[in-house]
Amino acid sequence: MPSLFDTVQAGDLQLANRIVMAPLTRNRAPDAIPTPLMAEYYAQRATAGLLITEATAISHQAQGYADVPGLYGTEQLDGWKRVTGAVHDAGGKIVVQLWHVGRVSHNELQPDGGKPVAPSAITARTKTVLIKDGLPVFVPTSEPRALDAEELPEIVHTYRAAALNAVLTAGFDGVEIHGANGYLLDQFLKNGSNQRTDDYGGPIRNRARLLLEVTRAIVDAIGGGRTGIRLSPVTLSNDAFDSDPQPLFEHVVKQLARLDLAYLHIIEGATGGARDLPERPFDYAALKAAYRAAGGKGAWMVNNGYDKAMAEQAVKDGADLVAFGKPFIANPDLVHRLRSNAPLNQPDPATFYGGGAEGYTDYPDYEELVN
Repeated sequence: MPSLFDTVQAGDLQLANRIVMAPLTRNRAPDAIPTPLMAEYYAQRATAGLLITEATAISHQAQGYADVPGLYGTEQLDGWKRVTGAVHDAGGKIVVQLWHVGRVSHNELQPDGGKPVAPSAITARTKTVLIKDGLPVFVPTSEPRALDAEELPEIVHTYRAAALNAVLTAGFDGVEIHGANGYLLDQFLKNGSNQRTDDYGGPIRNRARLLLEVTRAIVDAIGGGRTGIRLSPVTLSNDAFDSDPQPLFEHVVKQLARLDLAYLHIIEGATGGARDLPERPFDYAALKAAYRAAGGKGAWMVNNGYDKAMAEQAVKDGADLVAFGKPFIANPDLVHRLRSNAPLNQPDPATFYGGGAEGYTDYPDYEELVN
């Protein structure tokens, strides 16, 4: 019977265990540049089988929150190179999550104060983060504009360029495409945010077009074995909604099965919230079965609210990887604590977003507590 602590292969990535650090936005990258403190933070957590970075903007237009990192400028790439070097020196593997927020942004964060972009000009009923007087402030998102079809090839190209920069320049082991949580690619997928009438709207195959074009372009650039993707069929995040998600996402994973991806990262339920949503039923076993039946061989990663017992059961039930989010914030040595059944530090929500080392790199290892 496989164990949570066994090695596992995910595409080209040989991982030391099945425990993944989920992407966690921490808003500690002023001017979108990763800092030496971020290198320390990730290196502290390098015993995870795989680290997935916080969501990272592929362009200035893709930016949706203050002080989140980017992957499109020389200083940003140099900053990430310090991070990947520190993680590799610590024996870890790390991929970067490629992010375009679409409509989940604010005019103050956009080039020349312009409108955020979206599949349709529908404002997201959610908030984003600005920094005011050095402190994070939650504000409503701005009204977006609908992207012209002629703009979409450039967005695909930008994703491809970011993936190449990530692997060839910044030294990442691979990338994760952020296709979840109500951000741009998810906005195109779901009919609550996509009301287009062209080839990128309407039927399922059209709404899935942009996500699949982006994924194919990245696979062509860096290989499927270094490419993962994150999906959230029924999350409540950022006003994401589809009226019939089961056939939509089964279509998506059947198409992804052809691309020999390293892994599929599936958020079960509401991101960071309830796993079961009676008003949004979804059959995740059927989703996985559809992917495997279509020939998909990528590792199957599950996420949302897992503790050790749930994670062990998930692996027994056939999951290849289990992602942990908030537990990694307060427990840099989470793998050791899970293996030895040690108690977990509790995170301080007041330090989740913005700030410095406090609540970021100063959580003690278990060995420090007992010695």
